[in-house]
Amino acid sequence: IRQHAPNATSFIQAKAHRHRPLSEEERARNRTKSKVRAKVEHAFLVIKRIFGWAKVRYRGLVKNTHWLQISCGLANLYVVRRRLLAGT
Repeated sequence: IRQHAPNATSFIQAKAHRHRPLSEEERARNRTKSKVRAKVEHAFLVIKRIFGWAKVRYRGLVKNTHWLQISCGLANLYVVRRRLLAGT
């Protein structure tokens, strides 16, 4: 992978082992990664659970693509709905 993407960074969290606990720097890095991951995963939660995108409903790539794009846009609005409503 390094050969094809030399500037790529790993976003996998560090893991503690039995005789080597995580340092404070590693824990802080893991915390930052968790915050980012939580924000990203919330949109997928809305798409799959609230909008019911766990299974594909339509036959045809075009219909499913449109449904997914609309769901993604609405999920973003759903995630930030409190901030949007607080501004009015």
